[in-house]
Amino acid sequence: MPQDGPTLPPVRLRPDAELARDALSTPLLARAVRLARWAGPDTRVGAGGELADDLLPLAAKELGLDTDGDGPAYASEAWRVAVDAGLIEVSDPEEDADAEAWGAAGPGENLALVTGGSPQDVLAVWLEALEAVHADAIAPLLDDLDDVIGEDGEIDFGRLDWDPDAEAEFLDGVLGNLYLLTVSETGAGDEPVPLPALAASMIVPDDMGEPTNDVLEQVSDAMMRLDDQFRLLEPIGLVEYQPVDEALMAEDDGSAPLTDEDVSRYGLVRLTPLGLHGVRARMLEAGVDAPAVGELADKGADALLDGLAHYPERAARAEVEQWLARREPVTAAGELLAAARGGDEGGPLRRLRAQQALALVGDQAEPEVRAVLDDPELGGLARVWLAERGAADVPAPPESLIFWLSIDTIAAQLDAEGESAELCDLIEGLTGQHSGFFDAAWRVDHPATADVLEAMGRLHPDRQSAKAARKAAFRARSRAGSR
Repeated sequence: MPQDGPTLPPVRLRPDAELARDALSTPLLARAVRLARWAGPDTRVGAGGELADDLLPLAAKELGLDTDGDGPAYASEAWRVAVDAGLIEVSDPEEDADAEAWGAAGPGENLALVTGGSPQDVLAVWLEALEAVHADAIAPLLDDLDDVIGEDGEIDFGRLDWDPDAEAEFLDGVLGNLYLLTVSETGAGDEPVPLPALAASMIVPDDMGEPTNDVLEQVSDAMMRLDDQFRLLEPIGLVEYQPVDEALMAEDDGSAPLTDEDVSRYGLVRLTPLGLHGVRARMLEAGVDAPAVGELADKGADALLDGLAHYPERAARAEVEQWLARREPVTAAGELLAAARGGDEGGPLRRLRAQQALALVGDQAEPEVRAVLDDPELGGLARVWLAERGAADVPAPPESLIFWLSIDTIAAQLDAEGESAELCDLIEGLTGQHSGFFDAAWRVDHPATADVLEAMGRLHPDRQSAKAARKAAFRARSRAGSR
């Protein structure tokens, strides 16, 4: 207590159909699709699948871009993405001693999925395009090609200060932090995150007070690298990005503190709904536990209650609402009550989540709830549900049930939130309502009795009550050991 929960809070994703429409409307994927439809048998490609230089202006024109400015570069980028995402299939160049060797291009098997596939198919194609852009984003910056060109005229990557695994890990860490800020109930949500704060989250140690000049320089370098990367990731729809104001960077000498206005000029970034899907998909691929609201809707009540164990309040409610929408109230209540039973370590929190879920079930569930009034584990839960609805003829609980329910509730809160301030208030309130609480509590036949009393001894603000709790915990352990 508390038990480990998911690595990340659950994310609320938009329906696949909406995300697929978003994916198809992203500038980069839309351009890649257009070029895939434009490519034909006479479209020449090089050994690496790149479009022949003299065709780049034609490709730019097809995309409605200028043919002598940045248009050919954008066309080249879209072509690479189309090839990597399987929208275009290229054949190997045929060796010819009398002519330059060229390959040919044609529609790839994924092109048909763009218009004829399911939303999940479209999202799969988009994820392949995202992988291609991610690879571009972590590629080395070749500011001075002369320094890295080998004797054979090719780029010598050994001369670069570049570790592809480290670059990928850093960018994925940044995206993971941005994801966490977006899905956490106390995080940024839909609000954009300042680039300095995002860079600092990866560089500045949590226990560092005032950052050193060396750390600040690392943060500044990371910001500039992220600025380049987010500019690449925005056209594929992963983020919405307000780039760093280059004029501000020229003005800054590093001596003046940042104002709120300055922070926004240093760049703002937020994950799009499509970006949430993309980052989560990458994390799942890497083995990260990244749940999504709705995943439990078609599972049994036991899986629901276990899955909800460490969900934040709003996400838990949303999950329960989707689960209940697929079931009749009476059936749902019966399943929840059956799943809430158990003397295992997770039982108390399971019953707490069941009580919260039952609060969303209609009055039609009353017969199922009344049927467990005499159940030693569920009787207290049933009385709470009935009382909250103003039901008549609710039998008063026996004193033994009151104390059992008190232990069960505190055990659940310990599992859910640990030794929180709210739990301290609950403990103080319970002991204040029942004189001689600890004289009776150590006799409660509950698997968590001793653990709960020990926690009460640590948390109770009154010294005498805390001492009584510790004494009761000792007696509870002695009683359990003598059985």
